[in-house]
Amino acid sequence: MDPIYLLYPAALMVGTAKGGLSSIGSLAVPLVALVMNPVTAAALLLPVYIVTDWVSVALYRRHYSAPNLKVMIPGMLAGVALATLMVTIAPEALLLILTGMIGLWYCLRSWGRALLKRPEPNATRPALIPGLGWSLLAGVASYITHSAGPPTQAYLLPQRLPKLEFAGTIALCFAVVNLSKLPGYWLAGQFDALDWALLPGLVATGVAGTALGRWLTGVLPQAAYVRVIEALLLLLSVILLTKGITGLIQP
Repeated sequence: MDPIYLLYPAALMVGTAKGGLSSIGSLAVPLVALVMNPVTAAALLLPVYIVTDWVSVALYRRHYSAPNLKVMIPGMLAGVALATLMVTIAPEALLLILTGMIGLWYCLRSWGRALLKRPEPNATRPALIPGLGWSLLAGVASYITHSAGPPTQAYLLPQRLPKLEFAGTIALCFAVVNLSKLPGYWLAGQFDALDWALLPGLVATGVAGTALGRWLTGVLPQAAYVRVIEALLLLLSVILLTKGITGLIQP
């Protein structure tokens, strides 16, 4: 299959995620990796992530959790720095499996509690040690696979933030973190073989997706919004686990 037939849907997914439906954007690289090298796919889509990040920041500039940002941004930047150093020695398959297991664990725990009709635990609050831990893992996963959704949401979703505040917090975190990846990608030569002629169309598709995601975030009720995020998180986690296990079996 010609990669272009998957690149444009992937760019739309990225934009929709930046509009508020977090997690769906993390499906973009695994989708394109079905027909091209995953490292090339990640590098080609990075400009789409960066442009739509800042469109998302403009949309949600008044909605964010400042206490979470103070913990998450330093943790994620540290994760990107760590990933830049370890990218040549750490097996990508193991990171995919770990990231997928985090998302799967969160969904099973949340839905299992609902099925067993257990009372919801009290909402958590921003905390330094858990926030730094989840954010460090998110930064590593973001650099290597653009799949920071599971660890980020495992930390934020239990806080039960209002949907706009949840979306805005993620938008600001990812906007900073995706920009911080540029030096590492450039030094590693991951932009050398890109088809730059594709980028304007992909970026335009991503921006259109951002508008779509913002509209959906606005019209979905809070409870439905959370369930949509969890469903997308489950789908992403299964894809990451499958890809990681396949990578270990067939290196």
